[in-house]
Amino acid sequence: MNKELVKFIQKIYKTNEFIQLHEPEFQGNEKSYVMDAIDSTYVSSTGMYVDRFEDQIAKYTSSKKSVSIVNGTAALSLALHISNIRSGDLVITQPLTFVATCNAIYHLGASPIFIDVSMDNLGLDPNAVLEYLESHAELDDDGSCLLKETKQKIKAIIPMHTFGHPVDLYKFDKICQDWNLTLIEDAAESIGSFYKGIHTGTFGRFGVLSFNGNKIITTGGGGMLLCKNPEDGNYAKHLSTTAKSKHPYEFFHDEPGFNMRMPNLNAALGCAQLESLKHFLKIKKNIANLYKEFFSETDFKFISEPEYAQSNYWLNAIFCPNEDAKNSLLEYSNNKGVNMRPVWKLMYKLPMFSKSMKGEMKNAEKIESLLVNLPSSPKEIIFKS
Repeated sequence: MNKELVKFIQKIYKTNEFIQLHEPEFQGNEKSYVMDAIDSTYVSSTGMYVDRFEDQIAKYTSSKKSVSIVNGTAALSLALHISNIRSGDLVITQPLTFVATCNAIYHLGASPIFIDVSMDNLGLDPNAVLEYLESHAELDDDGSCLLKETKQKIKAIIPMHTFGHPVDLYKFDKICQDWNLTLIEDAAESIGSFYKGIHTGTFGRFGVLSFNGNKIITTGGGGMLLCKNPEDGNYAKHLSTTAKSKHPYEFFHDEPGFNMRMPNLNAALGCAQLESLKHFLKIKKNIANLYKEFFSETDFKFISEPEYAQSNYWLNAIFCPNEDAKNSLLEYSNNKGVNMRPVWKLMYKLPMFSKSMKGEMKNAEKIESLLVNLPSSPKEIIFKS
């Protein structure tokens, strides 16, 4: 199987050279727009491409307001700050995620509560969240959600759309309404993914996109804060711009702000990349179908989009039949120049989060032991399904 899979991937990408897990693709107006930004001399945090990129992302996602940010982690930190997450507070999230999700919580002085994920979509399991809240939390007279044991406030839920597969957002919306919690979507990996026709990142009060170099479209480094309410968006833009009041020449800042602005150069790259998004998504869907067909008669299980959703298939993934098979595949493929990776180490196994509160982790542990990510770059392929 290892040998056959490596040859199959080499055929998909038409090369025997090193194949990365996910690399950017530049085939449109990237150089033209970036050079235009340079020629304009607006290469920092103001310029026409910043405004254009925000407007185009808002239109594509149907977000009420989109705010460009220097990276996805900073965007998530800003969302948490505006949601009044402060030192000593608790935030429910998943252990199967990139560390940035938890770092944003940590640097505000808050702490994560880790709840298990779903085997169907690899994201936070709403049923497990509800079970945890019913067993460990209560609403006080003011309607605040408290952890019974410590009386700390639980203020938000952050599900992450793992590898671009949307979580069951309707259920999280109901939980947040019943328990007076803020829903913040870590949609870093899911541009182009839709939950029942609604773009990820637009269900919660805030959603966060990432345009890191390994995402489907990239700005080099960059992120976007999607806001359900225009008022939140305007405030986020103000805070991310050092809370500076508009004035022709004077400097007046009305509260402690952040310097989180995306440079115009990055936004120019993003505008060009966004023009190719539909094409990239089509290629990635074709590649996912090829993988799905390849594994259909094997002991390996390809991870498909949930029935209720349309996934961007950012990173294709499989469950191996056992841990030995996973380790064997990783060693063989990487030695042959085909980059495959295991899923992230579960967050509560990292030293800084080892003492965090958590529920039962049956699914997360299983996924960690069996999952392998496959090369998923949106390059033209040699054959289609």
